[in-house]
Amino acid sequence: MNFTSYFKLVLFVACIGFFSACNSSLKNESILQSRKINFNEGWSFHLNDSLQDNDTISNITKWQDVKVPHDWSIGMEFDEKSPTGHGGAYLVGGLGWYKKSFKVAEEKKDKRIAIVFDGVYCNSEVWVNNHYLGKRPNGYIGFEYNITPYLNYGDVPNEILVKVNNKNQPNSRWYSGSGIYRNVWLKTTHKLHVGQWGTYITTPKVSKETAEVRIETTINNETLQQQSATLVNTIYYKGETITTSENEINVEKGSHKNVVQNLKITNPKLWSDVNPTLYKAVTEIKVEGETIDTYKTTFGVRAFEFDLNKGFILNGKPVKIKGVCLHHDLGPLGAAVNTRAIERQLEIMKEMGVNGIRTAHNPPAPELLALCDEMGFIVMDEAFDIWEKSKTKFDYGNDWELWHKKDLEDQILRDRNHASIFMWSIGNEIPEQWSERGAEIGRELSKIVKDLDTTRLVTAAMNPPIHIQNKEVTLQFEDVAAQPNALAGSGALDIIGYNYAHQTYEDHQKNFPKTPFIATETTSGLQTRGYYDFPSDTTKIWPVRWDKVFTEGNADNTVSAFDQVRTPWGSLHETTWKIIKRNDYLSGFYIWTGFDYLGEPTPYVWPSRSSYFGIVDLAGFPKDVYYMYKSEWTEEPVLHLLPHWNWKKGQLVDVWAYYNNADEVELFLNDKSLGVKQKEGEDLHVMWRLPFEAGTLKAVSRKDGNVVLEREIKTAGAAAQLQLTADRTTINADRNDLSFITVDILDKNGNFVPTANNLVKFSLDEGNGEIVAVANGDPTNHESFKGKQHKALNGKCLVVVQAGKTKGSIKLSAASEGMETETITLQLK
Repeated sequence: MNFTSYFKLVLFVACIGFFSACNSSLKNESILQSRKINFNEGWSFHLNDSLQDNDTISNITKWQDVKVPHDWSIGMEFDEKSPTGHGGAYLVGGLGWYKKSFKVAEEKKDKRIAIVFDGVYCNSEVWVNNHYLGKRPNGYIGFEYNITPYLNYGDVPNEILVKVNNKNQPNSRWYSGSGIYRNVWLKTTHKLHVGQWGTYITTPKVSKETAEVRIETTINNETLQQQSATLVNTIYYKGETITTSENEINVEKGSHKNVVQNLKITNPKLWSDVNPTLYKAVTEIKVEGETIDTYKTTFGVRAFEFDLNKGFILNGKPVKIKGVCLHHDLGPLGAAVNTRAIERQLEIMKEMGVNGIRTAHNPPAPELLALCDEMGFIVMDEAFDIWEKSKTKFDYGNDWELWHKKDLEDQILRDRNHASIFMWSIGNEIPEQWSERGAEIGRELSKIVKDLDTTRLVTAAMNPPIHIQNKEVTLQFEDVAAQPNALAGSGALDIIGYNYAHQTYEDHQKNFPKTPFIATETTSGLQTRGYYDFPSDTTKIWPVRWDKVFTEGNADNTVSAFDQVRTPWGSLHETTWKIIKRNDYLSGFYIWTGFDYLGEPTPYVWPSRSSYFGIVDLAGFPKDVYYMYKSEWTEEPVLHLLPHWNWKKGQLVDVWAYYNNADEVELFLNDKSLGVKQKEGEDLHVMWRLPFEAGTLKAVSRKDGNVVLEREIKTAGAAAQLQLTADRTTINADRNDLSFITVDILDKNGNFVPTANNLVKFSLDEGNGEIVAVANGDPTNHESFKGKQHKALNGKCLVVVQAGKTKGSIKLSAASEGMETETITLQLK
């Protein structure tokens, strides 16, 4: 054979190999795409007209078309008499029904088909073609039902029916939402397949040079005979094959088999909060060389420990956990899951310098954990707010005995491959924590966790883990706080979790010499964005006690946005951060809360309907304390002045500045210097006190005599114009993506008007989209989040536009009396 012929043969063989590999890859991708398809479209919904209705439906039932995820409560009117009370944001629950018709192709008769719900609140029951599939009381954990035996194929339609019973109230201490509020999926597999949550990936040994990767795969055989197959696990990084492993397996009929494979990654890219590198494992089951099932798992390679003296160590380096607690609601969007809305929240937190998220106080949506993996957050994944003893009449305590083991197991199995998760929390402020029964339950739950995952620490959010002998502290469980915390001493916990009790942090090593520290919940500072009380250097404790109705405070239910108001069990923002900052052995903390949330409007009740705890308000607008954290937690230059500069002539006004990367700040009023201030000791801000004079307030920060930043605030005139700013002007035409558009009210000279509360009306003049929410961050506002108009709060409001499915442009208009209409155009791609 001559060289030319030889070269052609080699090229031919190479091409065959290449196209064979391509075909195999394309087939695997096709299997992945058809294995689990989105099942959110085409649902109909019925809400019982009253709580006295029979819990049934009939041929005359009226249905409306909806798309899930769907939260029916968020569109209701705020009602002081709602049985959900202030904890539930005065929005009613009720009993709802969902139904959907769908067809299954004839060629899928030999497949296994399941319906998967990521979360339904609450007490869901499901039927397919009149066959009862089961009930799940817990509204926060996902579940699936095998519907294969009950299906029709071909042109004969199938009907799925879901009953959601959220009428027994109160059943939560915060806004829960109601309905199929997380995603739904239809899963189709071969009857020999990777099981539900069927891979478990750990990295037992990690160094800069190599990482051992252990993959345990569960294979289910639902055929009528023993099956022989090849199990292949391949690890990819950015599409490139890193390593692979194959095993020949035999699985008995009607059973499952766990197979462990050990692989190695050379020079691994390590996951961290600043560089969240992820790998992908693709699991294939092959029979006679043909791939019959493909399953994808995303994971990260990282090594960590909680050291008694150095705190949290990630990949060999100390990392302070600077975290926030997040409830599951998405502000004006309610509890209905939307990936972009979650991503926006995390982006706002990341910009502040946050690197940790606690899922308060239940399993979160899977989308949040996937985003935490991708964006670099250190997650405490929490399971329960209630054990046996209820906190509200109809809560999970009524279901504890029958369901807690199954719910916790499902959470661990679902979540244990997430690189972002470093701790499991088995409970929050559990009343049993001071009793031997609490210790017994704690040990049971810890064992459930560790039977399924040995790689992470178990904690609980306790209040407090030791008795505080301090008359100034009023505890939520004051009647039993003098007793020893049995859960803390039970041996169930790998890391002691403190809720508040910041006075005891610096005694931790003395009180718990063998157990690391994490502040699971801290601060509970209170603010209304844009409102300010003077003087600012006094501390207000609101309410006086947690169990007494608060009758003091401001007549309009506002709270000063200076860091000066706290709950009796909490602290000011600066107080707790100073303690965490100066002690290496304190691993970090999770602040209550990153965002305001619906319900629990401490210190007030009606007409307040959402919280004041957030560092960011319900609309997603940062409060001033956001910039304190940003100045401490990021390297980005910060100079933030507060308050605004619209006051009465001669009124004494305190001016604060948060700053970093500078030695000093000089303040000017109408070009006259008011002096230079420097932070001293542990100071986190500087302050001037001066009589108000209209004009321009300017701050200049300097480092070594050189200007770092300048900031100006001008006295604004009357509201005269609107300014629209979208977080993204180009979004996906997928009927899910969102654009969050901020409306700022300006005077005729373009100055922000910090006192403007004008009504703004919205309309979509053209394009394929929908206004899905409006908000302003005011905890007392009773306008519907689902309306087409909203008052501004202190110069700002928000409108949220959701894309349709048609490419093109959307034109949004905003109008307010006495001002010209403003428009903004969004592109749908």
